[in-house]
Amino acid sequence: MGLVVAIGLTLFTACGVDTPVSSPSSPPPPGTTTVLTTLPEPSPTTSAPPSSAPSSSTRPPKTGKVVVLDPGHNGGNSGKPGEINKQVPAGRGKTKPCNTTGTSTNSGYTEHAFTWDVSQRISQTLAAKGIRVILTRQNDTGVGPCVNERAAIGNDAAADAVVSIHADGSNSAGAHGFHVAYSAPPLNAQQGEPSVKLATALRDGLRAGGFPISTYLGSNGLAPRADLGGLNLSTRPAALVECGNMRNAAEAAAMASEEGRQQYAAVIAKAIEDYLAG
Repeated sequence: MGLVVAIGLTLFTACGVDTPVSSPSSPPPPGTTTVLTTLPEPSPTTSAPPSSAPSSSTRPPKTGKVVVLDPGHNGGNSGKPGEINKQVPAGRGKTKPCNTTGTSTNSGYTEHAFTWDVSQRISQTLAAKGIRVILTRQNDTGVGPCVNERAAIGNDAAADAVVSIHADGSNSAGAHGFHVAYSAPPLNAQQGEPSVKLATALRDGLRAGGFPISTYLGSNGLAPRADLGGLNLSTRPAALVECGNMRNAAEAAAMASEEGRQQYAAVIAKAIEDYLAG
């Protein structure tokens, strides 16, 4: 890959985004969760993806597939503790905080900036293939949405795949590598085989792309979880990618670099395409 990295994972209670908005060309029916359906302007805290979505004259035929990308956390979460600490439904009869601030590298590069940048890059790649992409937040400066609201965005969109993007912040010695979480035991049919297939496709794609499997979380790159609200509340195939450990020097360097983020995005986008094709 031209870049030697180790990839790790973050455990999180909520993903962060500002209030999602719907595309002006296709407003949702009343009572549904509104979502962002067009690519946002690049956040000033991250590097812009290298290319823009194709113009209308070159846009590929629509595939009919819908993918919801959930960039973990949000840039404004730390300034609104009252909002992100409120308890919301988390599935399995439990509640948990609306969202969290996420982690960062030792040099201060934040998880929310990383997940936002990578999700934009994935979005552009998938959109160029005719796949409709919905982001759960439109920038990296907002607050929330809460974990239950993130799940509702994927549910309301009848998404073919919901993929949350995260990174870990473990201080355990030598902790590195990625893992992919899915809801288990399943609470509905979509959390069963479809979600396991999605998680496996993401695991296989990252491994084939040269990213190492987690040395400290999950088993063989997969982590069945019962405590992640966004997965518990999903009625669509859903998985959460912990791309790496931001406290590991090699992985932190990869995540903080534009080249590294593009590598993550390219591999994850291809894995999503492979899942949809299968």
